[in-house]
Formats: sequence, C-alpha cells, structure tokens
Amino acid sequence: MAVGQNLTVFQLSAADLKFVTMGLKDAVAGQGSRVDLPLYGPKIREFEHARKMAQVEKEKKKSKAFLDKAAKEPGAKVMPSGLVFTEVRAGAGQAPVSTETIKAHYRGALADGTEFDSSYKRGAPTQFALNGVIRCWTEGIQKMRVGGQAKLICPSDIGYGDGGNPPNIPGGAALVFDVELVEIVKK
Repeated sequence: MAVGQNLTVFQLSAADLKFVTMGLKDAVAGQGSRVDLPLYGPKIREFEHARKMAQVEKEKKKSKAFLDKAAKEPGAKVMPSGLVFTEVRAGAGQAPVSTETIKAHYRGALADGTEFDSSYKRGAPTQFALNGVIRCWTEGIQKMRVGGQAKLICPSDIGYGDGGNPPNIPGGAALVFDVELVEIVKK
C-alpha cells in the first residue's frame, strides 16, 4: 500500500507501470537490476519533478477558472493577494489581529467540493494561532468579527502552494473554506 502511495506522484501510464512492476518482481525475486541505478536515480527525481509540475500547472489552470467565477458571485470581494472573501453573516464581536489565537468552526474543500477537513464533523471548533496557519486564513479571518461567518476562496499561493498537502490537497489547488469565527482566545 505504501509503495503504491509513493508512486502516485509519478502519474504513471499503463506502460510506465509495467516497467515498475517488472522492477518490483525482480527485486522480490532477488534478481539484479535491469538498469544502472546510480545513472538512473537522478533521472527518476527529474522525472518525478516534471510530472509533479505538470499536474500543478493543470490544477492551477482549473483553479484560476474557479477563482474567476467565484469573484463574480454577489458580495464577493477580491483582495490583492487573490483571496476571494464573501461575508455570509456579519459578526457583532471584535475582529482579530494576526498575532491572536482564535477558535473557529470550518469546513475545508477543494474547488470540486471534495471535503478535506471539517471541525463540524469533529463536533468542536478548532483553536488556531492566526500567525501559524496558511496565509489565506491569516488574511481572511482578520476581515471577520466574532460571531460572523464567511467563505474564503484561496488561490494556491496563499494556501498550500505547489507542494499541496498530500494526500488530500494537490499542489496548485484552490481551497474553499466556510468559516465561523467563534472566539478570540484571551491569554
């Protein structure tokens, strides 16, 4: 299982997978390698990087279309960072600053709606230091007041970037957070 997960970064075709399978069979059978490993080792890293960056660019293209559409929604405000901020319900409490710790309920999803995290499912709001989370959260939550709800739609450069957050968030992915600011935690 772990070997399969490690190979996903290569985006292997059926033909590629055939060669990998042959290599695994040879290794399990104790046979020698059919390739010069010191020669091909660096090429494998280059291959992995090229495949990964192709996937990132594909994801960024999809994300751009999604962000452009979200920016046209009623009430949406586009920040200089690219964050699309939509207030769902105004809060009556204080607005936090970047050095504060907050409690929030949230749902995080990819642009296609695939949920990757939810404090609601855990049954309790989550506590975060605003200067210890992705930039999208630091920026977006400071635009809220306690008791408010907002939708934060984040381009990858203020989310998890080109590296993503495997296995659930691919590199280059736009993120959608439905956030309810519950509390500013006093020290």
